[in-house]
Amino acid sequence: MDTKALIASYYDAFNAGQTDRMLDLLHDDVEHHVNEGGIRKGKALFAEFNTHMTESYRETLTDMVIFANETGDRAAAEFVVNGTYLKTDEGLPPATGQTYRLPAGTFFVIRDGKIARVTTYYNLAEWMRQVVG
Repeated sequence: MDTKALIASYYDAFNAGQTDRMLDLLHDDVEHHVNEGGIRKGKALFAEFNTHMTESYRETLTDMVIFANETGDRAAAEFVVNGTYLKTDEGLPPATGQTYRLPAGTFFVIRDGKIARVTTYYNLAEWMRQVVG
């Protein structure tokens, strides 16, 4: 599968809520670099993160644009996160079902035909403004 198709499959699985299918597309040694916080290394920690996110947020990504370099070992995606804040996340405002719409982007490293690094960026201050109101 080419790089753009790999990234599209990853986000198709995300939008379908199929986190196991997302994990299948990841390299065993995946590194997950989050917007705020440390680096998660390995599929097990990525799976834990997905479980937590599924409990606290319901999100669908739209306006997806995927880019890849010529060799296919680097990629990026730009999109809009359309979400609902379901369950209070530690250190964040109380969840009351607030909705939000937020531009975001992710950078990827591809190794052995799998996603080896996921680095996502979004504006946390803007998210806070939307959920606090």
